[in-house]
Amino acid sequence: MSNRPATPEVTSDEAAVVAATVAYFDSWFDGDSDGMSRVLHPALAKRSLRQVDPDSDELRTVTKQQMVGWTAEGEGKSADPGGDRGIDVEVIDLYGNIASVVVRSPVYREYLHLVQSDDGWTIANALWHFT
Repeated sequence: MSNRPATPEVTSDEAAVVAATVAYFDSWFDGDSDGMSRVLHPALAKRSLRQVDPDSDELRTVTKQQMVGWTAEGEGKSADPGGDRGIDVEVIDLYGNIASVVVRSPVYREYLHLVQSDDGWTIANALWHFT
């Protein structure tokens, strides 16, 4: 009998959470506004502190509509690290229809909350920082 803990199996929900997260980053870097729209919850709240304006104490909030618009305008293309984008997705917790994820990439660190609805897994909350 081994004392090592069993390796957790990846569930289909966990795979779907990772796929939605990777699609979010790929859509941003590729300028794919349709893909971005599919992975964001309509009530998205994406926040950052001092990433756009280093002198401001305002917690900056971005909506789904803004993210989809900026994606269509190609804002993410200029941040694309190219080649292997090095997107590391760690599912911290998944319970019922909610999930918490940490994403590490050469460009961004993001803490995401996803929810599962009839349309699949979408990002409801995001807190980000440049790496």
